[in-house]
Amino acid sequence: MSARTAALRPFRTAAATAVVAAVAGTALMPLSAYAAPAEDNHHALKLTMSTPAPSGPLTRGGATETFELTATNTTDKPSSFHPWLLLQDAGASPLTQSDVIFKVEGVTAPATESSIGQQDGEWQGLFRPAGKTGGEGFEIPAGAKMTWKVTIGLGKSYPTTNGDFKLTATSYSGEVAQGNTASLTFKTDPTVKTGKLETSFKNVGDCKGVPALQCREMDLTYRLTGDGEFKTALHTSLGVYFGTDAKVPNLQLEMLVNGKWQGVSTADPYNFMLPTIPAGFSAASGERVVHLRTSFGPNTDFKKATDVTLNAGVALSEGNTTEFSGAETKFQLAPAPATTSPSPTPSKSATTQPSASASPSPSSSTTAAVVVANTNTKATGSTGSLAHTGADSNTGLYSGLAAVLVALGGAAAWLGARRRRATRA
Repeated sequence: MSARTAALRPFRTAAATAVVAAVAGTALMPLSAYAAPAEDNHHALKLTMSTPAPSGPLTRGGATETFELTATNTTDKPSSFHPWLLLQDAGASPLTQSDVIFKVEGVTAPATESSIGQQDGEWQGLFRPAGKTGGEGFEIPAGAKMTWKVTIGLGKSYPTTNGDFKLTATSYSGEVAQGNTASLTFKTDPTVKTGKLETSFKNVGDCKGVPALQCREMDLTYRLTGDGEFKTALHTSLGVYFGTDAKVPNLQLEMLVNGKWQGVSTADPYNFMLPTIPAGFSAASGERVVHLRTSFGPNTDFKKATDVTLNAGVALSEGNTTEFSGAETKFQLAPAPATTSPSPTPSKSATTQPSASASPSPSSSTTAAVVVANTNTKATGSTGSLAHTGADSNTGLYSGLAAVLVALGGAAAWLGARRRRATRA
């Protein structure tokens, strides 16, 4: 089985955090990090965070708050310290680097430089000795401690879908002892009821008037829970995976546009890009529905029914473009017999891949790229309806599987998952 066949993409969900699988003694290192000597990684440190000042909620573009972070070496051996501050549980939208203000200054520590990382799409604050590379940490002598002043605030662009958040201090090289991480909760104003973007496949079945398994139809739905709206458009990438290998799978993907099926073209037979959801999508937009159907073209290598998996991943169109919501559906699809007419294929007039630049604006009266259903409006007839119109990192964090213990006052550990984009065969 090929890498393309086997590798499915997991998506960050509300249950996932910036922390990857947590086990003591392992570490998530920046790409440029050196391999710390084993004797330095002996879980020597205890972290504490003082009460932020001034007190009160944070506002978008408003005043910042500061607190002191202290790392104490509790052992009789020197210890390195690679600081890692994780911002969690903020809300439905991923955070870009401009959404949160972050600055660190040494108090009883050497001159310090800070930066923001976005490993796996999560917001992460990092700092290091001034003039050093991203993988070099601080050296804390036996029995000594170092203190830094940390400044936190909200940028004007902080998403309206997001609200209060938790900031946890730990180390990405495993130098903090179990139970000795530290965290603070920051309130935001105005108060926001946070939710999530729910994406799902529904109504998967055979196409009407086509022999069983030769054409499968389904709805891809989107719904935002909670307050606020997305400030940028949303992109959806549709990955395709098969139960067996084929040099020419020739999967045909179509979508319903104004009551007519139109093909979605792509140069990559394993990945399709659906039209964008315009900026401003919110709970008030209701449920957005994209009607899709799939079949094999006449020159497919598949000779019999095979398992097909569709994996939809949703990301912001700009800023932090890591996929943060998704859905998956699996079904069987069979080629049409050679002696009969092939199953539905895209019309010749629909060969251009829909793109963000072709998507209607909130006030556009042009033909929409998809047919959408709104639970707040009456259903349209057979002619269809118009569409709703309404990972990068400057720290170079290593993108492999890794882990860090983040116990909060006890032995509890967070568990998350490392994103893996599918490798094309």
